[in-house]
Amino acid sequence: MKYTQLYSLPVLILLLGFTSLSVQAQGVHEFELANGMKVLVKPDNRAPVVVSQVWYGVGSAHEYGGITGISHALEHMMFKGTARYPSGEFSRIIAEQGGRENAFTSRDYTAYYQLLAADRLEIALRLEADRMRNITLPEDEFIQEMRVVQEERRLRTEDNPNSLLFEQVNASAWLNSPYGIPVVGWMSDIQNYTVADMRAWYDRWYAPNNATLVVVGDVDPDAVHRMARRYFGPIKPRDLPDIKPRSETRQQGERRVTVRAPARVPAVLMGYKVPVLMTAEEDWEPYALLVVAGILDGGESARLARSLVREQELAAGAGAGYSAFSRLDTLFILSASPSQGTSLEALEAALTEALEQLKEAPVSEAELERVKAQVVAREVYRLDSVEGQANQLGMLEKVGLGWRTLDEVTERVRAVTAEQVQAVAQKYFDADRRTVGWLEPLPIDPDNPPSNFEGHLR
Repeated sequence: MKYTQLYSLPVLILLLGFTSLSVQAQGVHEFELANGMKVLVKPDNRAPVVVSQVWYGVGSAHEYGGITGISHALEHMMFKGTARYPSGEFSRIIAEQGGRENAFTSRDYTAYYQLLAADRLEIALRLEADRMRNITLPEDEFIQEMRVVQEERRLRTEDNPNSLLFEQVNASAWLNSPYGIPVVGWMSDIQNYTVADMRAWYDRWYAPNNATLVVVGDVDPDAVHRMARRYFGPIKPRDLPDIKPRSETRQQGERRVTVRAPARVPAVLMGYKVPVLMTAEEDWEPYALLVVAGILDGGESARLARSLVREQELAAGAGAGYSAFSRLDTLFILSASPSQGTSLEALEAALTEALEQLKEAPVSEAELERVKAQVVAREVYRLDSVEGQANQLGMLEKVGLGWRTLDEVTERVRAVTAEQVQAVAQKYFDADRRTVGWLEPLPIDPDNPPSNFEGHLR
């Protein structure tokens, strides 16, 4: 199992994914079961395979102090069995059918998926429907699995200096938005979960009327609908909790964080509060911010790589990241590690100057068109996977945008103007709205070096 977390993601990857998928969104078939469960089916007949995903509308942003990370921990326990399929049976059956399966947790959702031969889809649906309401949460399995979750946190965050820096900046940036909660949770909370905590969270959120089934592959939509009715239809809906707004208090000045940890190189991380598609006052602003991130970090010709790395030789690496697809306001991230002899002060000033240039002068039409053309050109050579298509459909549903947003993204990005790029830079890249973090390396213990862990534990 894994949890997802943004740290200096090149936004071009996000743009490419949405560009290439947008042209296929029209082929989606939508159904709703009597119990409120939504079913999205997207036929893709290029190969006799299918991906089946169940998305629940619960993640770390639904949590509170004392149980942070419990959505991710419950994701682990969902593999520990039901009365009908004891611990390990789910995974054994999927593997026996030649498939693979896993799950992931984020701020706004938790999702479970299987990739199988298309004629084995019914097996996956039967297994997922069973564990939607019937997990047993045995005490011995719970104790053991919480040790695994603690180890995952140590490897992914506490022993990984870049992840630790991001976590500290993120927690400092948000005072009352739940996005300040790490997806994996704080260690003290993980160490004090009880089976009763887990059961309460499962009973509160795991219900058909809080779930979306997404199926993409070599399938017939009506047949999938019939199977969904057979296996998920008998499950009764539940009264779901009201989700409070938890909007962030306006930031009144810059916040700064210093993290001193064993590390090979120092780093600077800057996060500016910005809107997303769900929260923007002007619906074009998130698309302009996507383009800004592409201008700064869209390959070797992008501004940060060209100016900070090659021309000024201030940075060994630099990047920018922004996602417009979440429920609440997010951070526009800039990050960099200094080259030999460059101070963190000088590197931070250079990152800030890159943003000031966007504020002071409109980007040239040539540069703007190059960024857009880069996205379109990459689409031609990109082969969409059934998993990638399913991921975008489920994510858009669970952040509240709806899967039809896929049809809009390409044209909205192409419509962004130089004036809009300058406008969002001037409006949002304000020092009073940012949180700055420095990673200052401590000596590395050769017997316990920092982790570069990027995988997941089961």
